[in-house]
Amino acid sequence: MSEPTVFEEDLPQTARVTRARQAGGVEVFESVEVSAPVPESNQLLVKTAAAGVNFIETYQRSGVYPVQYPFTPGVEGAGEIVAVGENVENFSLGQRITTSEAATGTYSTHFLVDAAKAVLVPDAVSDEQAAALPLQGVTAHYLINSTYKVSPGQTVLTHAGAGGVGQVLTQLLKAKGARVITTTSSPEKAKIAQAAGADYVLEYQGFAEKVHEITKGEGVPVVYDGVGKDTFTGSLDSLAVRGTMVLFGGASGQVPPLDLQDLNRRGGLYVTRPAVNWYLRNIEERNWRFTELFAALTKGELRLDIGGSYPLAEAARAQDDLENRRTTGKLLLVP
Repeated sequence: MSEPTVFEEDLPQTARVTRARQAGGVEVFESVEVSAPVPESNQLLVKTAAAGVNFIETYQRSGVYPVQYPFTPGVEGAGEIVAVGENVENFSLGQRITTSEAATGTYSTHFLVDAAKAVLVPDAVSDEQAAALPLQGVTAHYLINSTYKVSPGQTVLTHAGAGGVGQVLTQLLKAKGARVITTTSSPEKAKIAQAAGADYVLEYQGFAEKVHEITKGEGVPVVYDGVGKDTFTGSLDSLAVRGTMVLFGGASGQVPPLDLQDLNRRGGLYVTRPAVNWYLRNIEERNWRFTELFAALTKGELRLDIGGSYPLAEAARAQDDLENRRTTGKLLLVP
């Protein structure tokens, strides 16, 4: 016989959410009170301590990615377990968890998550760190450990070195003993990338030529490119023979169709388009990535740059700042 749902005493009957009432600009956001979600079998109900803001959520709000409205964004969040559904093992009331795979939107005072997609947060990690880590941390981890496994001494190219993923990538790469070349769009952002440990910080204009100067004409074995349309050709130009182009995002727009024969002409190149969900396939893989990320945090190998913390009701301002590149690092919403 399965265990019944267990609730914390005096659990609120309602939750406050910030949601998009329809597709459109940030003006479509509204803050409303709804019934508090109830965990089903194998689910946890979490009282939100902080929620991550990510670029994909601007696409969902605007209608670029179809969703059902009214829509509460957010898959990334951290907080305290206040209710446990049937058949849940290894979690209990009062524990802190984090996730990048919430079952309900984390732009809320409470969210649901499948127990299999939640990770316990160590005492040494703060709520803000736990909320800022999942998507950017896991992305950087799978890129350099699974998509293309970087070895000590290798020189790699990343883009947007002052961004959230860019800063995490640089730090984890340096911890591996790699040499990091990155790009930024301004002197101010170049300082941020340098502070993260980048060995070379380049302007976007003509970066491929400078990469070949640094590598004495050889090029790099791998490029991690989350910018997309504006950098894709230059990234290919930066690769060594049999190099790997890892396109993991499209902040500047989507890359047009690729002539595969062009990869042959450039030296037998590889191109891949990964995403987080393909690298969190099971509990073992999820725990491996988070265990290493938490260890890097506690050992000081990884520092998370929280570029802004906004009240939950001001999600519109957070997304507007993100879309218009007014911030660096990770943005959080705090109920």
